[in-house]
Amino acid sequence: MPRRYDPDRRQRIIDAAIKVVGERGIAGLSHRAVAAAADVPLGSTTYHFATLDDLLVAALRQSNTGCVADFARWVEGLDLTVPLADQVARLIADTLAGDRSRVELEYELYLAALRHEAVRPIAAECLDEMVALLGRRLGDTATARAVVAFYDGLLLQHVLTGQPFHVATVREGLAGVLGAAGGPAEAAGPAPRSGRSGDRGPTHETGSPRRAGSG
Repeated sequence: MPRRYDPDRRQRIIDAAIKVVGERGIAGLSHRAVAAAADVPLGSTTYHFATLDDLLVAALRQSNTGCVADFARWVEGLDLTVPLADQVARLIADTLAGDRSRVELEYELYLAALRHEAVRPIAAECLDEMVALLGRRLGDTATARAVVAFYDGLLLQHVLTGQPFHVATVREGLAGVLGAAGGPAEAAGPAPRSGRSGDRGPTHETGSPRRAGSG
């Protein structure tokens, strides 16, 4: 019997790998588990992804695409007349108030780089792209790098601990880290406003986080 033409098989395998990691964690990822989740022969997974590292790279790259797209929309919507610290605090609050399973999955893949050297460049690419996007908007790469580090680290902290998130505390802390850059962002120079607004009005303090992405 001739082989069935299946042009989407590779993509289904990647989607299945992400599903397996979301359900079982990195420790549960195997070619066999992914083949079952994708409903494809075991040989198909090893044909497209010879090693689990190859599969992790593809899964993290796909996850990063969504994160960066979300972050880019937030960057485009920045109000350069509003203190940057306020807007970053709202971004973190909105992210934590969304789909917690999504952020847990993203960090599960992200932290796989600790034990899988092949994955590290992909994790770094995501952070570098976020810095580049924000740096171009602000005209200040150093501030952008500080914001991304603060955003990424605080999200991970809350995902791991489940501690209550307080917008005012985060705003004040970030303003202190940024110094003058935490004031009205218009000091960085004019830039067009477009896309989704990052200013959705006052964000209330939230309880245990539920997350949504980024970027």
